[in-house]
Amino acid sequence: MDDVCGILVVDKKIGVTSHDVVARVRKNFGVKKVGHAGTLDPNATGVLVLLLGKFTKMSGIFLNQDKEYTAVVKLGERTESGDSDGKVVSERPVTVKEKEIRAVVLGFKGESEQVPPMFSAKKVKGKKLYDLARKGLSVKREPNIINIKEIEVTRIDLPHVGIRVACGKGTYIRQIADDMGEKLGCGAHLTELRRIRSGDFTLSRAIPFDALENMDAERFSESIIRI
Repeated sequence: MDDVCGILVVDKKIGVTSHDVVARVRKNFGVKKVGHAGTLDPNATGVLVLLLGKFTKMSGIFLNQDKEYTAVVKLGERTESGDSDGKVVSERPVTVKEKEIRAVVLGFKGESEQVPPMFSAKKVKGKKLYDLARKGLSVKREPNIINIKEIEVTRIDLPHVGIRVACGKGTYIRQIADDMGEKLGCGAHLTELRRIRSGDFTLSRAIPFDALENMDAERFSESIIRI
């Protein structure tokens, strides 16, 4: 399938990297040119847009498109990584009221500055921040201008808070979770993250990652979106 060209939308499962998904498509279907339009952390799930063939040259277009997520934030614990993988660095009682939580969450809407977390794939002087963070190093990061188009609380079951976020490029949801904890005065970290939309591509068009294992060439070809 060297000449395959188009888009494949995959529902990435927890525990696999975005590169694992790319490698699976290369190996199982013989597609040489495969890229993706925005990394998902290993512990995140959901929409991963794969670019096949000549579409890899248009990665910049797809990377710049808005994305939408659902997430669960745990209040009362701050971790070094901003998610449940990291060591807990502070614990505080959760005494905030629901109306305070909703007000803080809604306060993220619009344009603002966000400092990228150390545990991220962003590069500083050619080095990925998470590589430095794993060595116990911390470097100065310049803030990015981000744009939260939509944000809402979907459920509150303390200490857990569910949120939905539609945002522009370069937004780190784990940093929103960390900032929520700071604003509420109790600390917080991200426990679940699912991307439900990337650009115009939603979960309804996504193939489960495990389905790629036994998919035949015909079904694979039918699953490719050709624009």
